Amino acid sequence: MTSIIKLHTISGAMDESPPCYILQIDDVRILLDCGWDEKFDPNFIKELKRQVHTLDAVLLSHPDAYHLGALPYLVGKLGLNCPIYATIPVFKMGQMFMYDLYMSHFNMGDFDLFSLDDVDTAFEKITQLKYNQTVSLKGKGYGISITPLNAGHMIGGTIWKIVKVGEEDIVYATDFNHKKERHLSGCELDRLQRPSLLITDAYNAQYQQARRRARDEKLMTNILQTVRNNGNVLIAADTAGRMLELAHMLDQLWKNKESGLMAYSLALLNNVSYNVVEFAKSQIEWMSDKLTKAFEGARNNPFQFKHIQLCHTLADVYKLPAGPKVVLASTPDLESGFTRDLFIQWASNANNSIILTTRTSPGTLAMDLVENYAPGRQIELDVRRRVDLEGAELEEYLRTQGEKINPLIAKPEPEEESKPDEMRDTILTIIIC
Repeated sequence: MTSIIKLHTISGAMDESPPCYILQIDDVRILLDCGWDEKFDPNFIKELKRQVHTLDAVLLSHPDAYHLGALPYLVGKLGLNCPIYATIPVFKMGQMFMYDLYMSHFNMGDFDLFSLDDVDTAFEKITQLKYNQTVSLKGKGYGISITPLNAGHMIGGTIWKIVKVGEEDIVYATDFNHKKERHLSGCELDRLQRPSLLITDAYNAQYQQARRRARDEKLMTNILQTVRNNGNVLIAADTAGRMLELAHMLDQLWKNKESGLMAYSLALLNNVSYNVVEFAKSQIEWMSDKLTKAFEGARNNPFQFKHIQLCHTLADVYKLPAGPKVVLASTPDLESGFTRDLFIQWASNANNSIILTTRTSPGTLAMDLVENYAPGRQIELDVRRRVDLEGAELEEYLRTQGEKINPLIAKPEPEEESKPDEMRDTILTIIIC
């Protein structure tokens, strides 16, 4: 008997929106990724909300918000309650992605779509797997097995092989990379032999990529020219995905005494930088054969950085030695986080460089800069910051809050209250140099 297979696309087809699909095998419904856009627009997942309670399993392929950004919301706010599967690095790094994204949005505005507790609750439900580990689904999914295979692209990145015993062989493979990279092996395409159904994408089908050596030389040249011209370099990267490759490469460049880069500060800036690096140190077996052999032989951990300063706040960056700085910061879309803060400070100085490392969604600041870049162009940015109330503002807040709680209370003692904060919005005009 042949199963009835249906694929319902919620997003990720006919455009560059985040992947989110429902694969139905007979009456079993499997959610393939649950990505969310950079702006966390609630309307974007309106259809997914209607499908939540019909799902029997969730498979996650990569750790970034583009592939699992909606998971904390689905679990914490909508009550998603079915088995969730991911590789160990996707579990660990995915949690770091969502922590960093939450803090980036919370620090610049009211963000209540999900909380850090929702992130923890969602990731506690994930069953962690190793590559080539086959697991049989239970309940309605009896007779269906899933196997994660190496997809390259990001640490723990997964091609999912889904098999209905004796019948269908389905492969879900998006954002895979067949090339060997600095820190990762290529995907295992040779293990995918004529599946009944192949679900894939064409995101980079028309993208002509230069050789890695040429790209590395271009990056190094840009950095050297900028710092020698007394400028700062902002490299906009993700939290815990491609950032690992960039950090490893830059630390290697700084080791080369002939480059002269050791005279300049190199920093990794995001809300969870220390945790990300510690996780990377413990996941060498998930990386390329070259890194694994180097670690096994000389016990040389490639993520034991010697030249990168780990920073969690802008204040940490300001404490670095005076002079030009190279900062690898999150987030890549420039919509929130430390990249937006540093962009606002550095973009108007022609000596500085802003390096974008990935193609983000249409409508983001990063994509606008790529598509409409022009020296001397003026752009207006909405700058939002969360600041502590002080002085008369604090007293007024405490008085009004006290009156709400008890009309008899005219003015509670300020020292007995925790210090509240408030969002401040300003419109800033920046001239891009």
